[in-house]
Amino acid sequence: MTEIVITGLGATTPLGGDLQTTWSNMLAGKSGVRRITEDWVDELPVKIAAYVAQDPSEVIERVKARRLDRSTQLALIAAQEAWTDAGFNWDAEAGAEVDPHRLIVSLASGIGGLHSLLNNWDAHRDKGYRRVSPFTIPMLMANAPAANVGMQVHAKAGVHTPVSACASSNEAIALALDQLRLGRADIAVVGGTEATIHPLPIAAFGQMQALSRRNDDPQGASRPWDKGRDGFVMGEGSAVMVIETLESAKARGAKIYGTLAGAGITADSHDIVQPDPSGEGQYGAMKKALADAGLSASDIIHVNAHGTSTPQGDVTEAGSIRYGLGDAVDRCVVTSTKSMTGHLLGGAGALETIAAVLALYDRMVPPTINLEDPEPDLGIDIAANVKRPLAAQGDLAAINNSFGFGGANVAVAVTNANVSR
Repeated sequence: MTEIVITGLGATTPLGGDLQTTWSNMLAGKSGVRRITEDWVDELPVKIAAYVAQDPSEVIERVKARRLDRSTQLALIAAQEAWTDAGFNWDAEAGAEVDPHRLIVSLASGIGGLHSLLNNWDAHRDKGYRRVSPFTIPMLMANAPAANVGMQVHAKAGVHTPVSACASSNEAIALALDQLRLGRADIAVVGGTEATIHPLPIAAFGQMQALSRRNDDPQGASRPWDKGRDGFVMGEGSAVMVIETLESAKARGAKIYGTLAGAGITADSHDIVQPDPSGEGQYGAMKKALADAGLSASDIIHVNAHGTSTPQGDVTEAGSIRYGLGDAVDRCVVTSTKSMTGHLLGGAGALETIAAVLALYDRMVPPTINLEDPEPDLGIDIAANVKRPLAAQGDLAAINNSFGFGGANVAVAVTNANVSR
């Protein structure tokens, strides 16, 4: 089977405007959650969120930004960092560095251009149709982030936008993995983005009782597996990887962070919101990822969990990890980086897969912060409140889990094989 390696990484998140800052703050156990300061929050019961640390207006020129939804702006920032990190020129002419017909983009968003949709509806309602931007549709469509990244890097082998709620970006990674293995491209730009910190989704998720209302303690609000958890924290941001065949990477002398070893996808078909409490779909995705990667459960040293900080979700996932790894679960360190970043929805899986890649690359697992009073009998070893070292030598493998509304389950397996520094 064709080996697929990871050669570029980029992100803009609540922990930093670039990947290095994000990763450093993640290892340090810092929280990106803060109180919302906009006036619209006054009437809402939920008053906290995890905004990106660096607003995209500080990076993208104003005229260009006016034609891009916030979700697309974030995607372009993360993609530029990943593309440059992989050794390519962001502003290169088509075909100058990469054959466009051997390059794909697979970049997801769970909700799409929500700010553009709702802001233009407000303009229409308050000031009439003439105040609606002519760019509204290409700004709000779900494939806008992928399309804009695709145009920038001149991808012509395909530009894809899987949509499966909070599992979207891991599904995007899985799709690209298959495309490269099938020989339909040599290089792919993959990941996800989301920007939904807005009164409507905050109100809507709040009405579902899905969001934490720990308004007086924003940084302590996201607390996976803690008895005091009361919901997730809305986050925003984007994370992007460049992946390519090992042959392609070696031919151009690329730096390699690790191997994208496999992916597994299942569906609960149980409930539109709640996970199947048996965890069958979740651990089924993990087992499929292992089989696809040619790994055994005993190879997995780390799991970056979906771990949203919801009452039912966290307990179900703990059971799924136990069943998915069996007796090997005792040697596996589990964490949820959502305790620091909040939940990036469609962008979450990509960021957490990158965190798993870097955990193996640096041999250090970031902590799950705010875990003060764990649920009993979870049966998993959580990196509670402090980072945890991994084995100093040898090959390592990890899994990232992403689960979405509608019962979508995607697990991605990565290793530190083929690493070059």
